Amino acid sequence: MKGVKIMTAAHYFFALALPDETKQTIWTISEELQSALPFKKWVHPADYHITLAFLGSADEQQLKVALGHVEACLNNYTNFPMQISFIDSFGSRILWAGVEPSDELNQLQKQVYSSCKLAGFQLETRPFTPHITLARRWGDERLFDRKELSVYRPKIDFTAVEVVLYRTHPEQTPKYEKIKSFYF
Repeated sequence: MKGVKIMTAAHYFFALALPDETKQTIWTISEELQSALPFKKWVHPADYHITLAFLGSADEQQLKVALGHVEACLNNYTNFPMQISFIDSFGSRILWAGVEPSDELNQLQKQVYSSCKLAGFQLETRPFTPHITLARRWGDERLFDRKELSVYRPKIDFTAVEVVLYRTHPEQTPKYEKIKSFYF
């Protein structure tokens, strides 16, 4: 219908937040990648994060329960070091920056995921692949060749200190709004 704006339901997710300096460094790398890798949509640097549990749409009560469970599980955490060390992709759909394997991150994701399940959320069951989405949808006529990514080996060290519940706003840039932060 002409003139009718279609509103989408808000979606929520828990993520490991990245420090602002780390986001800026990733953005600098993304700017370099844009000339070599013609993806259609590049992620705004304020939206960089590592998803721990995607909730989808949720009512206020269910979110409140999940927040309580997540807060309780994070009481036992302390900050931990991480390193972004490579660029990879999910086919030609998603370009992302990857982190070095981390037992602390894997344990954190399991705890947040379990907390959300306890709150009644139906979560995806794919294995956890920690990543920071940089761009979406390959936009060139030539076929995407994942081997091109092997030359990009950033070394970005940061400390994980914050888990955030984000709300999505697909019609805005940046798209993600912090609803609640938990520092550890």
